[in-house]
Amino acid sequence: MDPFDFSTGTTNPETFPTDALAQAAARAVQAHAVELNTYPGRLGHEGLRKLMAQREFDREGVRLDPERIALTNGSMQAVTLVAEALCEGHDDIVVMEEYCYSGTIRAYRGLGIEMAGVPVDGHGMRTDALASTLERLRSAGRVPRFIYVLATYQNPTGHVMPRDRRMELLRIAREHRCIVVEDNCYGDVHFDGEKVPALYALDDGPRQVYLCSLSKIFAPGVRLGYLTASSPDLFDRIVDRRFDAGPNTLAAAITAEFLEGRLWEHCEMANQALKAKRDAMLAALEAGLGNTCSWSRPPGGMFIWVRLPDGTDCARLEAIAAERGVSFSQGSDFHVDGQSGPYIRLAYGFARVADIHEGIARLAQSIEEAIGHRAHP
Repeated sequence: MDPFDFSTGTTNPETFPTDALAQAAARAVQAHAVELNTYPGRLGHEGLRKLMAQREFDREGVRLDPERIALTNGSMQAVTLVAEALCEGHDDIVVMEEYCYSGTIRAYRGLGIEMAGVPVDGHGMRTDALASTLERLRSAGRVPRFIYVLATYQNPTGHVMPRDRRMELLRIAREHRCIVVEDNCYGDVHFDGEKVPALYALDDGPRQVYLCSLSKIFAPGVRLGYLTASSPDLFDRIVDRRFDAGPNTLAAAITAEFLEGRLWEHCEMANQALKAKRDAMLAALEAGLGNTCSWSRPPGGMFIWVRLPDGTDCARLEAIAAERGVSFSQGSDFHVDGQSGPYIRLAYGFARVADIHEGIARLAQSIEEAIGHRAHP
């Protein structure tokens, strides 16, 4: 791993609750010995499902039946289950943000799904472009299997879709009778301003699928996510695609034991530390690249999206930065068609604050060198 790793999109290791989690693990093993000796079933550990239902009610004001929540092996299993359930194996096309989470892109590509990318701006997916994309597909006789969207702290850009645009997206989806799959894995990694309601909280129609995760507020290594859907038929259609005998009971029981009664306290503690890292990175970018680049200023999440000067050779920049011990993610990794563009994604969760200042200074030097090479080949 590079000394200045800004490519790893993980939580903050400095706030991992080692001692408290060890105590929770001891209690969970004692309390759930019978469950640990049985298969968890299609939904998974009931205690964690109830806790996640309360989490959604506290944040969104929506009451979810724990029997309509399925725990998954991280939110990525949910992403894959949804695609396998809703796609038919021929002429499959999914509409999603043009720049989107690279893991989802790889999963859909591996499943043979065509992706129609919708341009994004500083407020997420552009709904005018969404409408025109759906109209174009309709004219071609093609029906998207669903719309996949990260409306909150979007990965890779960090942008948040405002409420009025969310309402417009939902209106367009209803007009085209299209299922909306909302990935809200960063929903509680919140620093500034008011939280915008999730899409499923704004639409009580039957075509909403909602995915969430514990990887971003707790730890990715526990591999816990969950999904729900707005209709029982849609929910069963998705969950029936799982053939793994259910999610990890031990991980779920320990996590539930730890988070019970302290979920929001834990989020607040973790978010304060992440906010300090975000602020450090924004300050370092301003100091080193204020006259050269532009970037997002996310009110939550874990990433900053940097626009490089036009014509920057991103591959050369990556090589130059690597010589200085700095790593980042190329913008092309997040494009549905793998197109290159003048973007890089910086993750601030894993690095220490001191390393952020030094690493961004080195990145700034690398960008200046790459730009100089462009100007004087």
